[in-house]
Amino acid sequence: MNLPVSELWFVRERVDDSITLMTEPHVHPFLRCNIWHVRGRDRDLLVDTGMGLASLGQAAKDLFEKDLSVVLTHAHVDHSGGAHEFRNCNLHESEADLFRGAKDQLPLSARDWPRDLLEMMEAYEPVGEYVITAKPSVTFDPVAYQLQCVPATTHIGEGDVIDLGDRVFEVLHLPGHSPGSIGLWEKSTRTLFSGDAVYDGPLLDELPESDKPTYRKTMERLLELPVDVIHAGHESSFGRDQLRAMATAYLEDGKG
Repeated sequence: MNLPVSELWFVRERVDDSITLMTEPHVHPFLRCNIWHVRGRDRDLLVDTGMGLASLGQAAKDLFEKDLSVVLTHAHVDHSGGAHEFRNCNLHESEADLFRGAKDQLPLSARDWPRDLLEMMEAYEPVGEYVITAKPSVTFDPVAYQLQCVPATTHIGEGDVIDLGDRVFEVLHLPGHSPGSIGLWEKSTRTLFSGDAVYDGPLLDELPESDKPTYRKTMERLLELPVDVIHAGHESSFGRDQLRAMATAYLEDGKG
């Protein structure tokens, strides 16, 4: 399969005066992470980094004018693949081993993915020879591609704070999808950046690193959170009613 070249690897959507959403449209929807940029007075926040197939720093250099606090909601490669571009990333310590493992390689050929994951992908959209539908440059080789090493990470956890000067986000540990999944909670605006702890689509709780009983506790916690808007790791943003419906459905399904 000869993949076409896409000169525009990232697309943007301006959510409001301070929040910009970036995605990779040529990545299979199952792996198409939401990358969030939040502008602050003193510094900016970047939530997740996408697959790392093209330079996020170059594509968004007009957004990244200030110092960045880069937070990885968890270590899965669709969220952490671009971490190597940044001097330091914040990650929950429970993801450390998974993060190091994710850096070894990134198979883009569909045949190199486990059958169970391919079946999950197919539920979203048919998978071709690769999990991408284009390549970011003429010289990009999807067979030989490997992720670059990450220069440094800082461990963060429950109750830690990301302070942008005029906006403050509290780290919530929301495990279940993965052991160190986190969310960023801004109490003043009742906004949650939830990563893959919850999003408006089929939640993954059968991965090797997932834990259903722990995920139930996270859902119980989310039910009590006085949130107005959730900016998730995949799919569209949504509100409290939808969050409560999803959390309730998960708990009533008897999982875990």
